[in-house]
Amino acid sequence: MKKLNRILKGRKYVCFLDFEGTQFSHEMIAYGAYFTYVNKEGQIVKAKNPIRNYVKCKNSIGRFVKELTNITEKDLEKYGVEFSKAINEIKKYCGMAFKKTLFVTFGNHDMRILNQSCSYNMDAPRDLCDIIKKNYMDFQSLISEFVKDDNGNPLSLTHYLELFNVQFEGSAHDPMYDAVNLAKLYNVFLKEKEVVLAQYCKVLNRSNIGPEPVNKAIKKLLAGESVTPEEFKDYLKEYID
Repeated sequence: MKKLNRILKGRKYVCFLDFEGTQFSHEMIAYGAYFTYVNKEGQIVKAKNPIRNYVKCKNSIGRFVKELTNITEKDLEKYGVEFSKAINEIKKYCGMAFKKTLFVTFGNHDMRILNQSCSYNMDAPRDLCDIIKKNYMDFQSLISEFVKDDNGNPLSLTHYLELFNVQFEGSAHDPMYDAVNLAKLYNVFLKEKEVVLAQYCKVLNRSNIGPEPVNKAIKKLLAGESVTPEEFKDYLKEYID
């Protein structure tokens, strides 16, 4: 896909990330990472074993997040690492490719968690966090341009996978499995071009965000009808008048 290739800029490494955060302060309480190698088309050809870890936070987790993730303060106390160590673990996991890696998340909330965690930790490795933010892509934003629900809204990660007939691996809201499943969605999105095309046609057919003459022409074309240059000019004249 040309749009994705412009984002990749020839990179050979993509690391899929998922951060779980507290309910109110949005501090990181766990991370999952899945480092992959991609070919010139951006498709995954090899991957490292994924990793996860708990991360200590300064504020309470929140009841909703505890129920959603099954992560408690006791888990963080027993197994958690400091935020600075968590980011350094991600850097070590990526190895020498860290600065050349594209970091991919599903939605932009992960970057909010990264920013909030930096603000709550005076020893945060801001240089490493800045590298992640500088080389970051929100895959939900990309895929939702081409695939939406009937109301024009993005789907969840689980529902996107279902649409492509890909089984969700592991448990939802386990950051490691969320990162792995995001990689699955990324790869199937690149491979199943006919599915993407069919879904994009639906999006365009339901869309009314363009000028009225353009929307009218698109709907006729998608219905299998032809639109001649003269007809399109008539649409323009009707719109102007």
